[in-house]
Amino acid sequence: MKVEKLAIVVMVCLMSFGLLVGPSMGQAPSLDKWKPAFDPSKAKYKCVVSNVSHPVLKGVYAGFAIRDELWKRTNGQIYLDYKPFSMLGGEVEVLNQLQMGAIQGMGCSSVAATNLGPRFGLVNLPFLIDSFEKLDKFVGSGQLFDHFMNAMDHQGIIGLDITGYGNYGWATIDPVRSYDDAKKVKFRTAEAAVNQLLYQEWGFNPVVMPWPDVPVALKQGVITGLDHTPSVCNITKKFEDAKYFTYVNYAQGLFIWIFNKGWFNSLPPDLQKTFREVVREVCAKIRAEVVQQEFDQIEAAKKSGVEFITLPDGDMSALRKKSVPVLDKYAPEINKLYPGDKYRPSNYLEEVKGYIGYKP
Repeated sequence: MKVEKLAIVVMVCLMSFGLLVGPSMGQAPSLDKWKPAFDPSKAKYKCVVSNVSHPVLKGVYAGFAIRDELWKRTNGQIYLDYKPFSMLGGEVEVLNQLQMGAIQGMGCSSVAATNLGPRFGLVNLPFLIDSFEKLDKFVGSGQLFDHFMNAMDHQGIIGLDITGYGNYGWATIDPVRSYDDAKKVKFRTAEAAVNQLLYQEWGFNPVVMPWPDVPVALKQGVITGLDHTPSVCNITKKFEDAKYFTYVNYAQGLFIWIFNKGWFNSLPPDLQKTFREVVREVCAKIRAEVVQQEFDQIEAAKKSGVEFITLPDGDMSALRKKSVPVLDKYAPEINKLYPGDKYRPSNYLEEVKGYIGYKP
């Protein structure tokens, strides 16, 4: 599939993917809880930054942490006006605003990020960067991670760092203890090409559905399983209907912190340096908190009666082997180079596979 076609497929859905957590919280979004403890009106530079989800997730809360640390480290020169809850619109819409300079930044989901930076799709590929440890290794890889973060440079957008929301698995109404059990489940998947292809390769029949439709669909039996992370499933109360969670850990949910290049370059060099340092330091701290949040949410779910299941080794091996064509299919998009790329590998995906230790 060409990049243009992939973008269209993702575009249709991601305006609703933006409601990752917000609508499930049962109340209109409010920023009162996260008001700054300072007066931002005298800031010399203002940076409006969007995120589609709810700051109860650590990876989303990062925006407020960046805001406060920037204010302190720049002595009140930069105010990051953070807008979570899809307050500025869906992700595709906001990406366009960011590219045009109408806003200055975004904590963008790794799925939506492929619209303007196909290379960002690297982290969506199954069983590649599939654990917190591998994610940390990738972030510390130097030029491999820098090349990844440069995915939107040709679009006038710079990437600084990433946060996340945990490991993807299956929340189901009936227990999934084997590969054969999984074939009986009507899994809801995100409206994204990589996810759909993966489930087809696995031999399942995914139900492509916007996130806000999931609660009713679970209750009515339109779907009997959910492809998502433990933290999101517990926080959004999906475990009230789906009492079982099967570990698959084929990918991690990530937010990529991206900024308009023209705006960023308009800052004085010293503030650019501080901005980069703050984003990277905060994101590193938040990534550690995401690990703890997933552990805490799993423990809380267990106490409420949710059973967590590990598939047999043979079944996990089958899932891994059947996922290989997905990596092969998207390799050309991941490997494509652009004029602004300083690092120009002949096969970027293969280099990442080798560095991470990928084994099908």
